[in-house]
Amino acid sequence: MASQSLSGWPEVTDSDVKSSTAMTVAPEPTHMKGRLRRTRRSRRWLDERQGRARSMDETWHPTAYRTHTLGQIQREGADLIGQEVTVAGFLHASRGKGAICFADLRDGTGMTQVFAKADTLGEEQLSLLQGLTRESTLTVTGTVAQKRPPKTKEGETPPPPAYEVLATSVAVLAEAEAPLPLGVTDTVGAGLDTRLDNRFLDLRRAHVNAMFRLRAKVLQYGREHLITEGFIETHTPKIVATATEGGTDLFPMMYFDTPAFLNQSPQLFKQLCMSGGLERVFEIGPAFRAEKHDTYRHLNEFISFDIESSWSTDDDVMGVLERMLHHIWSSVANDAACQGHIESINAWRASQDEEAIEVIVPELPFPRVEYDDAIRIIKERGGSIEWGDDIDAENSDLLAQGLPQFYFIPRWPMDLKPFYIHQVEGEEGSTGRQLSRGFDLNFGRDEMTSGGQREHRIDVLCDNLRDMDLDPEEFEFYVAGFRHGVPPHAGWGLGVERILMVLTGAKNVRETVLFPRDRRRFCP
Repeated sequence: MASQSLSGWPEVTDSDVKSSTAMTVAPEPTHMKGRLRRTRRSRRWLDERQGRARSMDETWHPTAYRTHTLGQIQREGADLIGQEVTVAGFLHASRGKGAICFADLRDGTGMTQVFAKADTLGEEQLSLLQGLTRESTLTVTGTVAQKRPPKTKEGETPPPPAYEVLATSVAVLAEAEAPLPLGVTDTVGAGLDTRLDNRFLDLRRAHVNAMFRLRAKVLQYGREHLITEGFIETHTPKIVATATEGGTDLFPMMYFDTPAFLNQSPQLFKQLCMSGGLERVFEIGPAFRAEKHDTYRHLNEFISFDIESSWSTDDDVMGVLERMLHHIWSSVANDAACQGHIESINAWRASQDEEAIEVIVPELPFPRVEYDDAIRIIKERGGSIEWGDDIDAENSDLLAQGLPQFYFIPRWPMDLKPFYIHQVEGEEGSTGRQLSRGFDLNFGRDEMTSGGQREHRIDVLCDNLRDMDLDPEEFEFYVAGFRHGVPPHAGWGLGVERILMVLTGAKNVRETVLFPRDRRRFCP
């Protein structure tokens, strides 16, 4: 059978080659019909192969270049035996000489073997196929056949059936230059910079391809959950006249003849939507931070889930956040396509001697550890921290002991949160300093996001701006929205990349972005 290679794509073995040379178009063996019993290994391989296929061709329609995807050939092969199909993809590998050739063709849904003979394909086209460089693109027309199953030992469960295309016509669409700047089938990991410089080839690797198909699912499930909670999708400006949050780490630009900036957050515009009566809004869009970070967790451009909800407190939107994450994790865990992507990622991790990832759905509700209690617990466990300090990763390690991986830290000191965060009325911290209705969400030692209830009273809002040495007049477009009544409201923002890092175990946030932007990279 075709096994899963270390690179994650199904791989055709020597036994497949030997069994195919005598292959004829035949019906599915009766011992495999209907009630095929699979071992754990073969079931995982089939689920991965079929899951990846479903992710692309659930609503598949033929195109000018192909009648079927390669995933369809494997998934629907029993119904396609003897039928003529046209498939297209990248040449993953080829072998054979003389009058025969075996070629592994790969597309975004999986891989299928093409078997070519001179007497059916013609010597000229066979020679062309045998000499074609890896990663060239081509179309193949031929008939579908079931590959002869390999011999199994007595008592051993037979593998699931696999299918191939017996080629009658081949057309080369684009020939790849050799050598490749990045090996697509290599199991030796290339450096991240080399991979990003050649991202178009890197994306052809199964585990990398799977990352971005999984990312699309995360966006889909997050969006659908927010819609079910009554949120409407909005889009706010990314070119602004002033800093959204009063910071200086902005990318300057010229807006015709006027200095402007790339927006660091949709925060102020979300709040104006609350003043406008939209009540519950969300946005999935880019944000830009000109911070000179050079870490595995930070980017200068990222995509963020942002929500804002009227008539809500910080407690209310913490509930929205934990329910959305629970929905994403639960949906991924129960989606065959997503599990196929996880299998591809785990196949690569295994080749690198890394532990497999498992999607464990978090329990609701997530624990709440108030800032006061967090400082006390960290001190009791030997941490070096004082009330009013931020909680760094080292101290978060101490705090996280005995907690589930997701947990909230609410009730931060007011002076550690932005000007638009609401204070806690009539409640002070253990040192007598003002507490806020701001919160953080952590995953283990790492902060995932922050949010809170917003200040909706214009007089307090303007005082907060002045306390942070900001001029309310520079925020007039924003402050004006609070002059004529605005509901109490709350919200948060969560980077999609942070979700993917947690979900896939990625060690570097750049693994989760197609073309990352950081202080050292803005091309490609």
